[in-house]
Amino acid sequence: MIQASLQDFCNRMVAKGTITRDDVNELIREILPEGLACRDEADMLIGLDRAVRGADPAFGDVLTAVLVDFAVWGERPTGHIDAEIARWLAGSLSVGGGPTPLGTRIAREVIREAQSSHELLLACALGGSACIPAVTRRLAA
Repeated sequence: MIQASLQDFCNRMVAKGTITRDDVNELIREILPEGLACRDEADMLIGLDRAVRGADPAFGDVLTAVLVDFAVWGERPTGHIDAEIARWLAGSLSVGGGPTPLGTRIAREVIREAQSSHELLLACALGGSACIPAVTRRLAA
């Protein structure tokens, strides 16, 4: 379940069309001091990357860090990106025509941090069109 404060934060950022460094500080200090609690929260922040084009670079750093921490160390099996986690993360990062540059960066950092990663996430780490057919095939399976 998504925290109301995170939902409110995302709504405010979309409404103003930008994410400032002060907004990023609010996100990490007040809204996500313990990191992400669930996939829905991760999906919401990934969607925020797509919805707001004017973001301070610190947002990308924070989003990458919290997603790596959640996907690699918060999901089970700990330290490994299995097929089920890869299907979720690649699907979320690729919605709307392939991963954004930040989505590609996130996939690469997750792979770098994990002890092992499923091939589906590797396709997303390549970015762009490489991920779309792989996600489509895996989601249909």
